[in-house]
Amino acid sequence: MTISATHSARIDLHCHSTASDGVLSPTELVARAAERGVTHLALTDHDTTAGLPEAAKAANDAGICLVPGIELSCQWRSQTIHVVGLGFDDNHPRWREALTGQAENRWRRARMIAERLTRLRVDDLLDKATAQAGGDVPGRPHFARVLVEEDVVRDSGQAFKRYLGAGKPGDVKACWPSLETVVQWIIDAGGVAVVAHPRKYKMTATRLRALMSDFRAAGGHGMEVLTSGQSSGDLGFLVELCRREGYLASQGSDFHFPGAAWCELGRLPGVLPDDLEPVWQRLPDYFSGAWNSR
Repeated sequence: MTISATHSARIDLHCHSTASDGVLSPTELVARAAERGVTHLALTDHDTTAGLPEAAKAANDAGICLVPGIELSCQWRSQTIHVVGLGFDDNHPRWREALTGQAENRWRRARMIAERLTRLRVDDLLDKATAQAGGDVPGRPHFARVLVEEDVVRDSGQAFKRYLGAGKPGDVKACWPSLETVVQWIIDAGGVAVVAHPRKYKMTATRLRALMSDFRAAGGHGMEVLTSGQSSGDLGFLVELCRREGYLASQGSDFHFPGAAWCELGRLPGVLPDDLEPVWQRLPDYFSGAWNSR
């Protein structure tokens, strides 16, 4: 499905469902996006496309254009980086093989988290976290929900503060593939590779420029310029970096759950400047015309 260039588009190319660490099913997510006027949506669950078939059906019923998406985890200079893939062929053989490997990495990580939290004496912790994930690979948010239900902590925030956040026992670093490897997966499957939420890595400006330079050398295409939780200073820096280096510009809410006004579907902290090339101009199968996301 495409929408005429005369239509005023609202584009959100980064969000999550219960297929990874979101709390809404793909159908519920699409319905919420439609309620908020989103015209083009990419479901970008972590290291899986399991939610795409359900989301595609819901999007067709709601009149939304669904762009195939994913948020892949990788390593760059000993730091975990997330790369959003858009518009790929989800049935490409090498792509399917790559996602199988990512799922295996996530299962190893989930087992390690459960092992590190054994002192909390929660019976069948991994099984309960898996149930929270709907049978898929559980992430830290799913473990947090179990700890809340088992009265180990008051809420998810406390779970992360005590047990799952950075530097805590449940903060397990997975053995992710390299940045170069992940970018090549996306390219081989015919997709567009975009660095997700660059300022959330809390890098210095110099280190972020180095990341983007290596990303381009690997064949990467663009960066998220607009995403939730950005300050005006963050936005200005990313716009200038994108402009100077000639990257494609993307945008997305990084929505995970309802109730956070700063992270809502279709809600972004500004608009892309007219002189940046938006990523959707490289996705002609899903977008038509000279798009303006205002």
